Order: sequence, then structure tokens, then C-alpha cells
Amino acid sequence: MSQNLLERAQAVRLLILDVDGVLTDGSLFIGDDGQQYKAFNSKDGHGLRMLMDAGIEVGILTGRQSDVVLHRCRDLGIQHIIQGRRDKLDALTGLLEAVGVSAEQCAFMGDDLVDLPVMRRVALGMAVADATLQVREHAHWVSHYPGGRGAVREACEFLLETQGRLEAALAPYLS
Repeated sequence: MSQNLLERAQAVRLLILDVDGVLTDGSLFIGDDGQQYKAFNSKDGHGLRMLMDAGIEVGILTGRQSDVVLHRCRDLGIQHIIQGRRDKLDALTGLLEAVGVSAEQCAFMGDDLVDLPVMRRVALGMAVADATLQVREHAHWVSHYPGGRGAVREACEFLLETQGRLEAALAPYLS
């Protein structure tokens, strides 16, 4: 791991995530009644809880609007949620102000072109393994796992490890 990557990760106080393709595998299930359904990975959810328990805030920034996302965030205790904003860079400013951190203390994980402006603005741009080529090329860090299949968990553990907090986060399960 390069010193530059380590320093970027150590500075992170807020992890912002896209939803479709990051917290999910990108599939959109829409019923005849127009109701949306999404599948979330429980291991990703546990990683987010460990991250928040260690004092790192989590935010959601997604271009789609979905009650399913609100339900999942409520279940995980994620309070910072911005939905329905295709101009994610514009939305980033309000999210940073709400949390009280700078872009230099922020990581963003995305998977598609609409995520690039935010990834390029924050200290640590992260991508899922199955992100588009352009997103992977601009990311500081790329997961080994695809979106919705453990990429977020891997990112959480990476941040905890680089900040020296992973051992404490795992201790309750290993003692």
C-alpha cells in the first residue's frame, strides 16, 4: 500500500456510498405496481455498523429515490441520506456541512460515471470491483468484491485497518 493511499484512508471521518451497484448488485426489481425492490448484503451492513461504532460516519448519496433505501438506512442507523440527486457533486456540499467534515476527510464509493465528480473531489475515491473501467481508473482504491457482494464490507475493514481500529472492532467476536 502506498504512503499516499494510507494517508488518505487515515484521514477519513465520513464514508459516503452510492446505492445501486455499490450497496446492491445494481439490479433493479420493479413490480407491476411500480414498487421497487433491492437486495442488500448483510455482511456489508455489519461492516457499516462496525465502522459507525468506531466513530466513522456513513452517508448515502444516490441518484434514485426509493423507500427501500430509507428502510435499509433506518435499520443500519445511517442518518445522512440524500436521494434523487443526479448531480451528486452539488449534493456533496450539503452532506459535508451536515456532518461537519471537509472533502479531505471523506471517502466516496461508487460504480458508474455519475459517481466520478464526487470520487474526484473527496480525499479517497473508492470503487467496487465491477465498476465501469473509467471509475476504476480514477479510484484510489478498488475492492476485490463486486457491488452488493461484499465490496462495502471490504471497504469498511480497509478503513478500520488503516486507522488502527480493525482489531478492536473484531475483538468482541474473537474473544
